[in-house]
Amino acid sequence: MSQSLPKLSPEMLVPRLGEYLIQKGLITEDNLKVALDYQLKQAEEDNQILLGQAFIDLKFIDRSDLNQAVTEQILQLRNALQAANRTLERRVEERTAELQQALQRVSELNQLKANFISNISHELRTPLTHIKGYIELLISESLGPVSDEQKHALQVGQQASGRLEGLIEDLIMVSLASRGELIVKLDDMDVRRIVSLTVKSFQDKALNREIELKTNFDEAIPFVQGDSQKIGWVLGQLIDNGIKFTSTGGSVEVGLQREGENLVIVSVTDTGIGIGSSQLKDIFEPFHQLDGSSTRRYGGTGLGLSLVREIVEAHGSMIEVQSEEGHGSTFKFPLLAVAGNK
Repeated sequence: MSQSLPKLSPEMLVPRLGEYLIQKGLITEDNLKVALDYQLKQAEEDNQILLGQAFIDLKFIDRSDLNQAVTEQILQLRNALQAANRTLERRVEERTAELQQALQRVSELNQLKANFISNISHELRTPLTHIKGYIELLISESLGPVSDEQKHALQVGQQASGRLEGLIEDLIMVSLASRGELIVKLDDMDVRRIVSLTVKSFQDKALNREIELKTNFDEAIPFVQGDSQKIGWVLGQLIDNGIKFTSTGGSVEVGLQREGENLVIVSVTDTGIGIGSSQLKDIFEPFHQLDGSSTRRYGGTGLGLSLVREIVEAHGSMIEVQSEEGHGSTFKFPLLAVAGNK
């Protein structure tokens, strides 16, 4: 025989009704004990009743006093709930204000960092320009003859100043990107030509490392929408990384593949050291290196891939990485083909 559930009543919302009635002086502790025993006996006979009904059945209290007591307790519970809600709302407001202050502080620190990078980069440009200019004058012997040994030393200095200039330009781009001021000029771009020129500029470096640098193009690659200067820079960074992290005898391949009618996929694949799956999410963070030893062994500031992502995303695209530790890496991103161009 199934047990019948009691009808919903206000008393169901009131905890420890018996103790409250004792505190009010409406019943005694002995009354409560008798009523609990009576309630249990009724339950054994499949007659579920509430404790308040047991008090009424036993004539320990009348219905009006019971209802008054239940009402009072419900009001007390409501007031306690409202007070708890007010306390919770105040705490939420306080925590929200603290979080907003923390976020504001982070924003201010990021702005200070961006301003510092931008200012120091521009300040470095002027003396570097002077250094480069005088080195060129010395190498060309415009200021007087120099020996072969001196000329070689000057050429080393010239190469170093060139690397420093590239780093300064990267820092300036980082500061622009961090402020949302990185601008790309989208024009009809011959991506095949850009890739070929960029690959050509890295052939000597690849040969010196005994690494094969090659291209793999689909037929009839169309023009794409892009900023040729910045896409060339992106390709240079990806190729340079490929060469840097590939051992002698390996290869770096730059590919252009059609995907449907509207996209051209640009890819750079190397046979280098690869990237572990746990590190893939971090490689595009500014100033990130895979580990401390990679900075010492391979060099670099960790700015390159961060800027690569910024530039690619500024083109409305996304860069994808496929890599396995010890088995090389592939970086690729789509560019929109120019309509009607074959």
